[in-house]
Amino acid sequence: MTTHDEPEYRQSRFRPPPGATRFLLIRHGESAPARASSLFPLVGGQGDPELAPDGRVQADRIGARLAGKATETTKTAQITQTAEATETEAIDAIYVTTLRRTVQTAAPLAERLGLEPVVEPDLREVHLGDWEGGLLRKHYAENHPVAQRLRTEQRWDIIPNAEAAEEFEARVRGAIERLAAAHPDQRLAVFTHGGVIGQALALASGSQPFAFVGADNGSISEIVIAGQAWILRRFNDTAHLTG
Repeated sequence: MTTHDEPEYRQSRFRPPPGATRFLLIRHGESAPARASSLFPLVGGQGDPELAPDGRVQADRIGARLAGKATETTKTAQITQTAEATETEAIDAIYVTTLRRTVQTAAPLAERLGLEPVVEPDLREVHLGDWEGGLLRKHYAENHPVAQRLRTEQRWDIIPNAEAAEEFEARVRGAIERLAAAHPDQRLAVFTHGGVIGQALALASGSQPFAFVGADNGSISEIVIAGQAWILRRFNDTAHLTG
């Protein structure tokens, strides 16, 4: 039997520790299709396709959700975004990489919030060596023997001349820790790449290297950095993309 003055202990929602930084890791929208006859232009040795039309629709929906506003019906998709997939917490800064598909994906949110995106080069995609320019997609589609090894051994550097796994892990860890130190008690929208998101979430969870590599284009994943603690909060949230 309970009494009215007996204390109650309710289940509580997650609250970031004081000084923590919340990272929304947003995979860029769908980029242009790859063709073996005309590889993507390279920036710093890495393929740099622009967004496909569907990717621009995804970018608009990301912006609408994270700005906390319902979007208008897009002329491309003719689908209206509802207020159910919006977020009301503030975005304190926007980060993009050196590759234009992240810049283009961030643009609708940056315009809505009046924030200037900052380039963080170390959150660019893993360097794919001899498979840059769109060849990764081709070899995956053809079930190339090296692509089969990628799935089982979970190391990008199985690809000839690709970035070493240890170097990629250190690059991603260093960039995230640097941004966390610069933004205590803030929430960041980081527009980045599937390989980077997979690496960051593997670091946060202690999982196998490729456990989280499959983030969808336009999806939102979230980690919280509190000192030495990395906390995984969500993966591949696409509520804003389904209409």
